Amino acid sequence: MTKLLSLLLLFLCLCAPLIGQRTITGTVMDEEGAPLPGAYVTVKGSTLGTTTDVEGTYSISVPEAARTLVFSFLGFGTVEMPVGESDRIDAILSAGTVLDEIVLIGSRSSGRTKLTTPVPVDIVNVTEIATASAQTNVNQLLNYVAPSFSSNTQTISDGTDHIDPASLRGLGPDQVLVLINGKRRHNTSLVNVNGTFGRGNVGTDLNAIPVAAIERIEILRDGASAQYGSDAIAGVINIILKEKTGLSLNAETGAYVSSEIPDYQGSTDGEFNQISANYGIQLNESGGVLNVTGVFDDRDYTNRMKEFTGNIFSGYNNPASGAAPGEDITESELVRRGLERSDFNMRVGQSALRNGGVMYNLLLPVAPATEVYAFGGLNYRRGNATGFYRLPNQNRTVTDIYPNGFLPAINSNINDASMAVGLRSVYNKWEVDFSNVYGRNSFGYLITNTLNASLGTASPTSFDAGGFSFAQNTANLDIRRYFDDALSGLNIAFGAEYRLENYQITAGEQASYYDYGAATAYPTTGGDTVLIRDGVGPISTVFDPLGRSRPGGAQVFPGFRPDNEVDAFRNSVGAYADVEADLSDNFLLGAAVRFENYSDFGSTVNGKLTTRLKLSENWTFRGGASTGFRAPSLHQLNFNSTSTLFVDGVPFEVGVFSNDSRPAQLLGIPQLKQERSVNYSAGFTGRIPDANLSVTIDGYLIDINDRVVLTGQFQGGTETEQLREISRLLQQANANRAAFFANAIDSRTRGIDVVVTHNANLGTGRLTSSLAATFAQTTLQEVNTSSVLEGFEDTYFDRTSQVFLESAVPRTKANLTFDYNVGDFGIFLRNVFFGPVNEATNSLDNDQTFSGKVITDLSASYQFSERLRLVIGSNNLLDVYPDLNIPANQSEGRFLYSRRSQQFGSNGRYLFARLRFTL
Repeated sequence: MTKLLSLLLLFLCLCAPLIGQRTITGTVMDEEGAPLPGAYVTVKGSTLGTTTDVEGTYSISVPEAARTLVFSFLGFGTVEMPVGESDRIDAILSAGTVLDEIVLIGSRSSGRTKLTTPVPVDIVNVTEIATASAQTNVNQLLNYVAPSFSSNTQTISDGTDHIDPASLRGLGPDQVLVLINGKRRHNTSLVNVNGTFGRGNVGTDLNAIPVAAIERIEILRDGASAQYGSDAIAGVINIILKEKTGLSLNAETGAYVSSEIPDYQGSTDGEFNQISANYGIQLNESGGVLNVTGVFDDRDYTNRMKEFTGNIFSGYNNPASGAAPGEDITESELVRRGLERSDFNMRVGQSALRNGGVMYNLLLPVAPATEVYAFGGLNYRRGNATGFYRLPNQNRTVTDIYPNGFLPAINSNINDASMAVGLRSVYNKWEVDFSNVYGRNSFGYLITNTLNASLGTASPTSFDAGGFSFAQNTANLDIRRYFDDALSGLNIAFGAEYRLENYQITAGEQASYYDYGAATAYPTTGGDTVLIRDGVGPISTVFDPLGRSRPGGAQVFPGFRPDNEVDAFRNSVGAYADVEADLSDNFLLGAAVRFENYSDFGSTVNGKLTTRLKLSENWTFRGGASTGFRAPSLHQLNFNSTSTLFVDGVPFEVGVFSNDSRPAQLLGIPQLKQERSVNYSAGFTGRIPDANLSVTIDGYLIDINDRVVLTGQFQGGTETEQLREISRLLQQANANRAAFFANAIDSRTRGIDVVVTHNANLGTGRLTSSLAATFAQTTLQEVNTSSVLEGFEDTYFDRTSQVFLESAVPRTKANLTFDYNVGDFGIFLRNVFFGPVNEATNSLDNDQTFSGKVITDLSASYQFSERLRLVIGSNNLLDVYPDLNIPANQSEGRFLYSRRSQQFGSNGRYLFARLRFTL
């Protein structure tokens, strides 16, 4: 691959000087002569483009054949300027008109805008939104900006506390493809196996990308597997990194100030501090730029756990607690006796995180019409989350170590690295783009404030539990050309892709996973039998004082065992062709086809058809139909582990077994295959120029067959030899239940997306308004059991999993945003409606629907000088919380709010202050 890249680079660099090119510079201003930093400048009919710097100036290298430059800026009209003999072109954009923002995804043809693409695309100007809003990472930002996007911080869910699952249109986190600068981003190494939305899925860690490094985000709300490959069933998120020069510094501090913070937590919690810097320098006179971003932030945990008023000892004789034998002692009484609440209280809320990272973006012209580009970054994250409190009267506790019980902690060590390098050139009007992208994510577990109960008093209190990693290398060759003299415009694109992936699981230290209570009978010389623990000592030490056996492995997260270890590889080869033809000025047709072959399960071919019909000067109909696929991830093919899961408040050791394991064979779990989808979309786009109003309305239908999910929990038994063998295998895995990945279900998703934007001059200021809403519904169509599992459909895909699929995230979501700027003062107001969700539970007694709520964000900003801006504001200004859990879901009154169906979180009001300095 390295030799191929070197040869192609040499070839293009030798050929490039034969191609005519010139550099054009200029300034983009508003009607009052003020510069517009961040305005887009693109070459019409190509993908070449740049943005203006803080002074509104730009420099762009264009082919000699270029005829027109297109200038655009959020909230302003689009202007096209002819390329004449002069090397300087200045542009003036008019305010108060609807912007036709140019998009890079959804169509491989250039020059498409969000109103003229044949499929729906949202554009999020991250620079502006991140300055005004309270959200500080990518997942939060998109959750409040794009209604079709959902993501919330989870609680008491193992590794998922540290990496937020995210989705489009309510589909799985692994059914949305993430690109950076148009190139595939690697997935995280984490599999969501606990009780959260996206259970059994593998997503992309968007929060590893600093917000300060991002110029804008494009969200393609349409199936795009035929264009971009696996994972694009729900759509595509394309993150465009900054290319501008200059320096900007941001410092922010904030905390939750809420009426629901427990008294013992104090008046605030969840304190957050962040500092970031973005610096861009021009590398040469041809427009080369290196932009680098660094960020560091520290987030404290929140807790919305109600004070426990029950009996935490239940008559258990524990002299260390100060209790008399058989005495009932409440939490309040223990506090009165001088014990700290932190000794026995749970944490229900966001985890504590410390995060740091750097991101770079390089553009370097090396010859006429030829440039080298590179981007990537490093990110580290150290998290601290907790599990369920282990009470002193439970067999999971050794009271000689923890007299009052203990709260075990999961500490994460997450490292993420990526690097992309590529070469773009133009040869005889054909644009050639060759690139290679490498990414790796690793996740390590350190379990603290815990023990291995089977070791009794000899147990350590912290364990290295091992972890996992995922690496991906993707090489692409993309070729395209726009023929402006064919029909009314014809775009042809084709290319190829080679991808190599590696997934690893690493074992933890022995004490983190081993059950030292496994006993062997040894006869004595007197004829009696003594039970001896394997290599440790008398079996009597592994029973608690009430005679109950103690489980093995680190409490809250048993470590990975040596037989869990995996080092799996696979590769895939793909090729695509894409044609878009303007048959007339009013009618467009597009078609795409893609072939992919995977080394571990075979080949797939998918296609897409799109159309756009201009009904009038201002109104357009658009539609599309496509087939799609998602290859089962290497994680789903190979993940295996044992962990403690709480099912309706009851703990179980659940083993996740791979599909080629003996338990899977005994239960008839089939081998994994690809998910297949059919996607239909149709809608209208339009504008009312006199009112400065634009509208998009799009409906869609997505059928997905053979969706990969994590099954419910199977148990062994004594009734048959098959069940007895399953029981033996579970015991060997330190588990009493088993789950598997399987192509278990078919689903259907239907919905409508509406986006309305408006720009107007109000007094001496400018008001930008938008209303965006999504109405979606996902339903289970069929459970695909094997013949062995007939009659076990309710276990194969249990009731909890169905709620996670259909209604654990809002099916209806809408936001209404106003951004008003006058002089040096700005005000930002946003109301977001999060629709109803249902509690994810297997018990009919625990059924509950949480009603929809409106969350209000408000911030105000003031520009003290040309360089300095202050923003103060709030997320959830009115301190709104989800509905309270019904008593059956409160776990003895402690869980006030659902931890499984995260509607918008349960942290309450957040206040912040942000200082921005530019140079």
